[in-house]
Amino acid sequence: MDLGLTGKVALVTGSSRGLGLASARALAREGCHVMLSARTAGPLAGAAAAIEAEVGPGRVAFDAVDLATSGGVERLVARTVETFGGLDILVNSVGLGRGSDIVATTDEEWQEGFDHTIFPAVRASRLAVPHMRRRGGGVILMIASIWGRESGGRMVYNAVKAAEISLAKAMAQQLARDNIRVNSIAPGSISFPGGSWFKRQQEDPEGMAAFIARELPFGRFGTAEEVGDIVAFLASPRASWVSGASVPVDGCQSRSNI
Repeated sequence: MDLGLTGKVALVTGSSRGLGLASARALAREGCHVMLSARTAGPLAGAAAAIEAEVGPGRVAFDAVDLATSGGVERLVARTVETFGGLDILVNSVGLGRGSDIVATTDEEWQEGFDHTIFPAVRASRLAVPHMRRRGGGVILMIASIWGRESGGRMVYNAVKAAEISLAKAMAQQLARDNIRVNSIAPGSISFPGGSWFKRQQEDPEGMAAFIARELPFGRFGTAEEVGDIVAFLASPRASWVSGASVPVDGCQSRSNI
């Protein structure tokens, strides 16, 4: 199926590895020009080179910035527009949520979660909208989590992912008149090299086998590529009547009825 994305410009935050990288790769495969971003230049350059080797030169760029700062987000959006001439698709994939329970989690850990998850999405979306309006529309996607749709995971992570889902719904209603669609994607437990589930598999294979048998109906973890494919579809005109949705990509792991 041709998703109709050839020539579109996409910006993917948190894209040096994992779900962000898979999203960037899927969009590039569909013909997009893609800007990658993360804090560390080395892995980011490697990710960009790997995608470019697959899709050809001139369609992938990267910028190593700290998206927890307003200046970093401003620079990234400006660099995207300068490099590719506009902006059609924004994938907010960067995120962080540490801490434990309500007593032990510090103010600093709460602030860190919001600084590295919600504020980058708010700032990048705010800056992207005028560029999308000039191009007659666009798509904004949030990489949230099933633990933003229901209870689970670390408390801070649960809170910031729920906030992303709520933010996406509010923006979808505000921006429909501009032909800008906004959705959130809610992955379940996804394993990829360097990710937290992958590390747990190496450290505790028996415990992880028990977790899979108990929690994952298909008997395996999801893959980053399975999330990336949904990103590409939702970014495309093929999903033209999907906006304001929170789409689980979890192999039926979650318990929610919606």
